[in-house]
Amino acid sequence: MGNTDNRTLIIMRRRRGMTGPDVLDTSALINWPLVSLDGGFVVESQRLEVVRISPDRMLPIETARLNWSSPSRESLEEATRIASKTGDLDGLSETDLRLFALAIELGGHMHTDDYRLQNLCSSVGLKWTSVESKGISEVWEWEIRCRGCGAVADGSENTRPASEGVGECIECGSELRVVKKR
Repeated sequence: MGNTDNRTLIIMRRRRGMTGPDVLDTSALINWPLVSLDGGFVVESQRLEVVRISPDRMLPIETARLNWSSPSRESLEEATRIASKTGDLDGLSETDLRLFALAIELGGHMHTDDYRLQNLCSSVGLKWTSVESKGISEVWEWEIRCRGCGAVADGSENTRPASEGVGECIECGSELRVVKKR
């Protein structure tokens, strides 16, 4: 299968009945042909992401046979616990946390270009495939560290998109950053 692209692999895998249901990140919704989306599981908040990123794509997506789902409270709690343990929670959007929870609940196969989602799936043994990017090559753990004094701070108990600042160090007042754990 040397040069086979990811979309072709998905269709072939579905025909053979391999692994669990497909859980599709927003990158798949935007980049894949509609036929490749059929039967995939997604969460409601992805509608807003698609409208924000690629408004013209939303109408065609509505015609795809997607399973718009919500994970259970228990799956969300488990996903939050795992993301907190790996340190990924502080760079994860609420939508991505819900997708991860849904993948846990369904025993699904995640399709995502989000490195944090790939990291989380790898950390618990869930299958994942990148959509357009190369994907991660190893699992990382993250921590919040001060840029000034190097102190390690406690992580958040809630999601915080990577684009959002983490805060200031209580020791020296410098900026806090999410970095690879030493």
